Amino acid sequence: MLNEQDDVGKTRNYWKYLKGKLKKEKDQLINVVKPMRLPGSDGRSRSTDCLDSAGIIELAKSFPNTKASKFLDWFLYSDNTIDGQSKKRAYDLFESGLLSSLEPGTVECLQQIHAYIFGGLYEFAGKIRDRNISKGGFAFANARHFGTTLPIIESMPETTFDQIADKYVEMNIAHPFMEGNGRSTRIWLDLMLKRTLKKCVDWSKIDKFEYLSAMRESVDNSSHLKSLLRAALTNKIDNRELFMKGIDYSYYYESDDSNMEPDGLKKKVSSRNP
Repeated sequence: MLNEQDDVGKTRNYWKYLKGKLKKEKDQLINVVKPMRLPGSDGRSRSTDCLDSAGIIELAKSFPNTKASKFLDWFLYSDNTIDGQSKKRAYDLFESGLLSSLEPGTVECLQQIHAYIFGGLYEFAGKIRDRNISKGGFAFANARHFGTTLPIIESMPETTFDQIADKYVEMNIAHPFMEGNGRSTRIWLDLMLKRTLKKCVDWSKIDKFEYLSAMRESVDNSSHLKSLLRAALTNKIDNRELFMKGIDYSYYYESDDSNMEPDGLKKKVSSRNP
């Protein structure tokens, strides 16, 4: 949240205070706040203060912290950031025709997805890493062994949901690129699901923190992750809006702001040689 407060109740009270303050100051921003009845997590509709896009931008600009700046970059898809540029390229994948030409489940398929999204932004776009990396204290697969480990992962079967999920988990543990693994492998996963099961994941149905927790657990036990993915499956495999929304959530999952993620998830990349 923009005020760096994780407690929903305290945030609600802060907004009540801020709105009153803005009214007293006759701030123009408060004039565009409109109440709308929106469904809550309990299924009940409640009156909620809403802003249009211009109002959201003005509100974010009034918060003097780095989180607000990162939010604006995300909201405006700023070309000033690698994430902003790569996200636009990820959107373009739907119209490009590339996805229909790839062989799902192969390492080459994953490399081509990565190269398309990050080409021109990273010199290693589409290239298998030759250095070791770690995240949250967990060391991913040793780059020295990719010559044998990646072909093994590629040869894993994809005839059932469980097999596809297992293959996805193994590729995540491998983390074959220096950066951009999660965003590329989620698209890779959907391609396998589309070909085999005629389904894909509606990522908007999977909570960020629960997903990240399940991904950590999947190193030893993938049951939690499989439950999340299975519950979010949809047959809308050619739906443009669903694909675009999936890209939004994929980038949201990868946000590295320590105030938006559980402890220990902030990304750390090791520069040591294998």
